[in-house]
Amino acid sequence: MFDLTGDISLVEAAKQGVLGVIPKLDSNAWVGLLRDQDGLHVLTDPGPDRQLLMNAVQDVAIVGKPGFFETVTPALALADNLLRKSAVRVSVLYITDSNIYNYREDYTNPVINGSDPHDLSRVFPDALIQDKISKLLGEVSSLEAPLFVVHINYRTDTLNESYENGLLTLAEATGGRGLECRSLGEIPDAIASAIARISTAWRLTLEVPQKFHNTAQIHLAIPCGREEMRTSWRTRLRVKEG
Repeated sequence: MFDLTGDISLVEAAKQGVLGVIPKLDSNAWVGLLRDQDGLHVLTDPGPDRQLLMNAVQDVAIVGKPGFFETVTPALALADNLLRKSAVRVSVLYITDSNIYNYREDYTNPVINGSDPHDLSRVFPDALIQDKISKLLGEVSSLEAPLFVVHINYRTDTLNESYENGLLTLAEATGGRGLECRSLGEIPDAIASAIARISTAWRLTLEVPQKFHNTAQIHLAIPCGREEMRTSWRTRLRVKEG
């Protein structure tokens, strides 16, 4: 998934990072490409034709507003449907340079009363961002597909740091992983790392006990000799009704 709207040099580094990984994937790894500005748009369907995919990556246009907040739930729901209907492993990877100030909706929580030291909008300037992340966590908690995020334009202001941390939290909650790039040179390695992790993921099916709360926390331990293997998994889930 490309969510790119900004610095062309960063965008080109991201494209080259993807193009460098695609030819190295196993033949049974199919990759589709989507763009998320103004809704989800399929650029290429998953399939064995790598050249078609690589051409689509090169042709991606840098336009519009960021679409992560609006499309992440539909994207994970689409992946979830694929998982439930076929014996495949499916993950969603967002490559984004999104800036919280560039969204169509205002998440900046402007100060209502600048002279009032007790005005909560001064104390919690990122409250709207945190609220949005919390809602997204609830929306995707019953979906099985993991989310991976590579943010290629790290920003240091308070609201963007809160936003980027929220993306990482969302990815990790689904059993995926979030990566931030603080320099141009980190972008290809971050993309390669995310795709490598996706390629080596395993799917484990658990039977739900008869007495089971609607939401649950999960801990997974994989002993490996005297040490425990480092793993990541979906730590929370909400069971779908029906």
